[in-house]
Amino acid sequence: MVRSKNAPPTWGDVKTAIRDFDRAGLRGLVQDLYTASKDNQAFLHARLGLGHDQLQPFKARISKWISPDLMKGQPISASKAKKAIADYEKAIGRPDGMAELSMFYCEEAFGFLESCNMEDESYFAALIHMYGRSIEFVSRLPPAERTTYLERLNKLRSRGRNVGWAVEEEFNSLWYAAALDEDHRE
Repeated sequence: MVRSKNAPPTWGDVKTAIRDFDRAGLRGLVQDLYTASKDNQAFLHARLGLGHDQLQPFKARISKWISPDLMKGQPISASKAKKAIADYEKAIGRPDGMAELSMFYCEEAFGFLESCNMEDESYFAALIHMYGRSIEFVSRLPPAERTTYLERLNKLRSRGRNVGWAVEEEFNSLWYAAALDEDHRE
């Protein structure tokens, strides 16, 4: 199948283009990608298991977008905060890391909500969705690894009563639907 010259390149085009690269050429390409952005650096560090805290750059991005400094005019973007988690998932996607990042998102969101008065329905909807994702990630962990995460989920659930927008009710619904009371008692 012949593609139009105006069609954007695809991964298949990239694979074809790099097929003839030698080892040094590939290393140079990776180096150029590495120096091109901090996001690429975080991805490579996570994928290759480098550094003492591979989650830190992803947490920094979550904080930047979900709990910005409004006095400095920094924008809020739940979608960009969620993208940091998606980028980690693509890089390495360890279940404990996914649980940690999704709960960190919720904790940062609560910190932000508790420090300012915000009435953005989409922000609350994103928080509820991320709490649900946190439950999913924790549920996939081996039972022996869940305790600390369950305690944090339970604390988040209780913080929901202070923010309105039915957050507490939604969190409780997600908690009980996942039968976490049984797990939390173990």
